Order: sequence, then C-alpha cells, then structure tokens
Amino acid sequence: MIDNANSKGVAEDKMINKAFDDMLNIYLASKHRKKVEIITKAFYFAKQAHKGIKRRSGEPYIMHPIAVARIVCEEIGLGSTSICAALLHDVVEDTDYTIEDIENLFGVKIAQIVEGLTKISGGIFGDRASAQAENFKKLLLTMSNDIRVILIKIADRLHNMRTLGSMLASKQYKIAGETLYIYAPLAHRLGLNKIKTELENLSFKYEHPEDYAEIENKLKATSQERNKVFDEFTAPIRIELDKMGLKYKILARIKSIYSIWNKMQTKHVPFEEIYDLLAVRVIFEPHSLDEELNDCFDIYVSISKIYKPHPDRLRDWVSHPKANGYQALHVTLMGNNGQWIEVQIRSVRMDDVAEQGFAAHWKYKEGGGSEDEGELEKWLKTIKEILDDPQPDAIDFLDTIKLNLFASEIFVFTPKGEIKTLPQNATALDFAFSLHTDIGSHCIGAKVNHKLVPISHKLMSGDQVEILTSKSQRVQPQWELFATTARARSKITSILRKEKKTNKETGEILLTDFLTKENIATDPNIYTKLCQLHNAKDKDELLESIGDKTIILGETDKSLIKDKLTTNWKKYLSFSFGKDKSKTEYKEPEQKKEENRLNIKEVLKLTDETIQRNYILADCCHPIPGDETLGYMGENDQIIIHKRQCPVAMKLKTSYGNRIYATVWDTHRNLTFLVYIYLKGIDGVGVLNKVTEIISQQLNVNIKNLNIGTKDGIFEGEISLLVHDVNDVKVLCLNLKKIPNIKEVTRIEK
Repeated sequence: MIDNANSKGVAEDKMINKAFDDMLNIYLASKHRKKVEIITKAFYFAKQAHKGIKRRSGEPYIMHPIAVARIVCEEIGLGSTSICAALLHDVVEDTDYTIEDIENLFGVKIAQIVEGLTKISGGIFGDRASAQAENFKKLLLTMSNDIRVILIKIADRLHNMRTLGSMLASKQYKIAGETLYIYAPLAHRLGLNKIKTELENLSFKYEHPEDYAEIENKLKATSQERNKVFDEFTAPIRIELDKMGLKYKILARIKSIYSIWNKMQTKHVPFEEIYDLLAVRVIFEPHSLDEELNDCFDIYVSISKIYKPHPDRLRDWVSHPKANGYQALHVTLMGNNGQWIEVQIRSVRMDDVAEQGFAAHWKYKEGGGSEDEGELEKWLKTIKEILDDPQPDAIDFLDTIKLNLFASEIFVFTPKGEIKTLPQNATALDFAFSLHTDIGSHCIGAKVNHKLVPISHKLMSGDQVEILTSKSQRVQPQWELFATTARARSKITSILRKEKKTNKETGEILLTDFLTKENIATDPNIYTKLCQLHNAKDKDELLESIGDKTIILGETDKSLIKDKLTTNWKKYLSFSFGKDKSKTEYKEPEQKKEENRLNIKEVLKLTDETIQRNYILADCCHPIPGDETLGYMGENDQIIIHKRQCPVAMKLKTSYGNRIYATVWDTHRNLTFLVYIYLKGIDGVGVLNKVTEIISQQLNVNIKNLNIGTKDGIFEGEISLLVHDVNDVKVLCLNLKKIPNIKEVTRIEK
C-alpha cells in the first residue's frame, strides 16, 4: 500500500512539474523580460502551500494555479508579475499564509494583486444574497486600482469553466449563470474576444447541453459545404492581395454556438435559416506602421471591385476604435452564391488587440509595462462614480453596471466637433449627463444636426448634438425611462432619491405646522385619513406630495381630520380594511399556486437531493415538460420552476446560487400545460381550416384560443393550446410548417 501511495505521489509530482515547465516555456517564448527566478520561486511556494489538497476532480490543487498562470501568459499576454500573482492567487484564502508573507517574499506589487484577488474570491457573489453587491463593488474597486486583478480573475474563471464537469448540476447552473451574466461581458469590455466567446459557449454547454450538442452536430454536418464556399469566395481576394505585395493570411470565422442559439431565440428561426454562420478575416502585415490605416482601406477598395459591398454595412473601427481598443474594418460583400458574407480587415497588431484586449497594447507601447489609459480609464471613472452612490438594491446595482458592459458603441459629436463615445440606443439625455451632471439635470431638449428633438431622442453614430438647458428644469421620475447609460441612470436615481428625502422632510414640517395651528394632536389615524382623501398609497408618498406642493393642505383636510363621529369612522374602517384591494389580490395568487402545485414525484425530480417538496411553475416563463429547467427555493421551502434561459432565473443564479436546484421532468404524459404558438404566412383560402385540422384532428390537441388577422395578403396570429410536453410542440410546429402558405411557426412566451 505504501509503495502504491509513493508511486502515485511520484507520478503526481511529475505531472505538476511538467505542467509548470510547459507554462514556463510559453513565457520564455514571449516578448516579456525573462524573470524566471521569481516565477519559479512563486511556483514552489504555492506548491508547498497547497500540498496534499485536491480539487473536486481529484487532481492536485496546484494544477489549478498553474493552469490560470498559463492562461494569463499564453491567452492574455501578461508578464511575470501577473504570472506570479496567478500562481499565488489562492494561497492567502486557502492556507495559513498572509498578505504580509506574500509581500515579504515577492514584493508590494504582487502582494497588492493577490490581495485584490483574495477580496473577490469564491466568485463575484458569496452564498448570501446580501453580500452580492458588496463583492461586486470590491471587484470593480480593485479593478480600478490595477486592471491585472480582473484579467487574472477572468483567467481563473475560464479555467473553472473548462473543468466545470466535476461539479454538481445545481452548482454548474449557478457558475454558468454568473459567468454569462458578469464575466463574459467583462471579458468583452476588456477586448478579450476569444475568452468572451469561450466563456459564453461553456456556459451555454452546461445550461443547455442538448441544444449545444444539436447545434454542434449541425455545424459539423455543414462544415464541408462552408469550406467550399470559403475557398471559392477567397480565391479572387488572394489574387488581388498578392498583386498588392502584402504578407497576409485569410481565416474563416465561424459564428459561435452560443451566438447561433441566441440568434435562433431572438429571431425565432431554425438553424437552417441562420445565414451569417461564415465570416472571413483578412490579417495583414502593413508596409509600415504609418501605412497601417491606408493599407486597410486599400484592401477594402480592391475586394470591393470583386464583390458588391452592402451600402449600409461598412463599419469603420479603424479610424474610431471601440472603447475596448478594438480596431478593424468590417465590410459585408455579396458572394457569388447570393449570400452576404462579412469580411473583417485587420493588421497583425489589430488582431492581437482584438484577441488579447488591453494586454496586447503593452506589447506595442514603447518600453512596455503600462496599459493604454484612454477609453479604459474613462470606463473605470464611470464605475467609480456609480460606486460613490450605488443603487440600494443589489440586482438593480448589477443591472446598472451591466448596461454599460455589453453595449455596442456609437460616436457622436459636440457642436465644437469633439467626439464622444456612447452605448448604442443612447439618448440626448444620456449625452447631456456624459458632459456634466448639471447639464443633464437641467436638460430641456437638444438640437441634433441642428433640428430640435426631445430628451428621449435616440442618437445615431455621426450625429452632432447640442444640449439645451434651463435653470428652472428639474429631474423628472420618467427620465429613468429615457436614460440608458449607467452614469445617467445612477445620477437621475440619486437626484430623485435626494429630492424625495428633502420633500418628505419639508412635508413633515408643513403638516406639523398645519396641525399645530388648528390645535390638533398628531395621531396615526390622521395619516390614514389624509392618504384616503388624497389617494396617496402611504404616509411617505403623502408627505412627499405635501413637501413638493402637489398637495396644499386646506379646509377639506381640516374638516376630515376634525370629523370624529364614530359611525363615520366605522364606515371608513369597513371600507379600508374589510374590502381592502390588497387582500383580494393576495387570495388570487394563492388560488393560482394551488392550480400549479403538483406532486413532485409525479412531475419533476430534484437531482441534488431526495427531499419531497411542493413546487410551482414560474409565471414569468411558463415551463412545460421537456423544457430545460432549474428549481429555485423560495419562501416556505417551496420550489419555483423556471426555464434556464428565463431572465428572472438568470438573476436568481447570480444572486441566490445556494438556493438553485437541478431538476428533471417525470410526467408520464398525465398532465397538460398551456403554450402559445405564433404563426405567419401568406393569406389564402382554407389556410385556417388546415391549421385547425392539424391541431385538433391529426394531433388531438385542445385549442384554448385562436386569434388570426390579415393585412395586405399576409396573415399572422396566435394560438393558445394545451399540450403534454415540448415534444408535442415540436411535432405541432413541424406539421404546421408543412402547410405551403405558412412561412413561420414558433413557440412564444406570454
């Protein structure tokens, strides 16, 4: 037994040393200064600290820090400081060593990064929902001190996602949901396109394994056809580029599995109707760095002579890089097969930046070592401003931050010609707040390209915007609907919150003065009576309305307060509480829950535990048997079943991960569920008759409601019907699509 243990230990040691040597060789092949000694020292220190500890997969724990260090070096392009921090990133949290020990052995900078990583350990969110916003704030504050913290954290998350298979299903949903909600957008914002795509695909793979496998198989089945299209499309392009005397390579870029699925969901189309699976990437070495931009446009001109370009789809990210540093020229060309194909034109430097993000800038800066500060600093500044006055609710806070993470950008101009970068769909109000809080809060409208527009007007790339202000203007509650940027929303919310507080305090003073003047003692019943009189929902709303002069206290209020007749008071009590609207609303969901509450053994199983619990189907997404679902434990130990892609479930996974359960359907087709089917097609005699015949007679499905209308020869409609499971829906949609006039059939949510 001892010999077996020894031989196992030797084999493990050999595996660990090989993994470290492989990582070190990758570092030595990079352009960074070769600080091998400190990296080796960090490795041996971490190896000793984690000795004897195993991961859930059974492999030695030290393999994880080595893998993270390799990602940091090979895939993000960072140097020795980051590699050391990656090797040491779990030491302080998982062992008895302290930050002081790290500082004494490895210096202040590495210790600071390790401390930043330790603060945000265990994922962005802890087990308690209340810690969620705090941990996320820690992440962003640490990130604003040293961007390498978040880059290493993303590498850490990427390795965790690559090894997620050894986790429980419920943990997989939590981690995958958190990754898709926060880490993928962060990677995107930092220009880590390759990592962003992999994080999305891995999250999707664990959340929707069947859909993932289906799309993967269809991509493999159609790969030969795509390769043929690629070869035929690029052959004349190669001839033109050879004439230009450029060194280049042309790559096929296939749309990611997650992106394909996302498009299928949003457009309600099958895989076969996704026409932009293939894109072409031209990566060239410029004649000189000064000629880089000109070479991009020369390539565009030469290939536009071969294929017709789409007039509205030229994207010039070369002259105006994205906020994450991305540069490329995108043009969409009509291929000989009648399909549009996007071509991305990049220099080698631009390609490095696109794949490695801000880290790649360091390779191209003279002297290296310091990151590109332009757009990244602006973004971090916005985050700092939001952190100064965060939303009171954790989910709102995250959503506010996330608004700016995944946004596509537009470029607008000030009257003096200065360029401002804003997220797509930004409004004139967003632009006003981007200039200054005072300009935003006093904004009354704008002139866009010299034409007067309201503050809610959506801006387009290239617009010239002049903001109009008035000293008498105040921030209005409806402005929250007009704002899309995190900065504008947080400022509007903050101003409204302060105004409410001030108005409430003023209202309390005015009401107290009014009562004192009339010699009326303060009594809780007074607030109830005044709320009833002025249709205020509660005391706070009443005081705010008095404070902002919406309610002016007068004779009617005096009469009501002084009226203390018992009969009238009883009548009032009877009206307010005996027939209280909230009570009737309370009973209604209870009845609904009873209808939806089913025996868990009959319908659904929790795969993580054997306890029998009651559960209800979520009203937000209406899951049916066959849908990929998860369970969320709500109040009273009741499990609420959501579809995995439901937006509500997405938030629950990121904030209440410890309450998420894996589930599996087990209905035996003994129950029916309501679903909605959307139809669209060309109007014709007998179409409706064929639809009802297929549903009711051929498939024996019960129609609950049918609503179809026609306009200009096109019909569209909605059918609600009762089915047993997802398979019924698939068979139904397949059969309806066989009707010649029907062009679109899809299940929709209500």
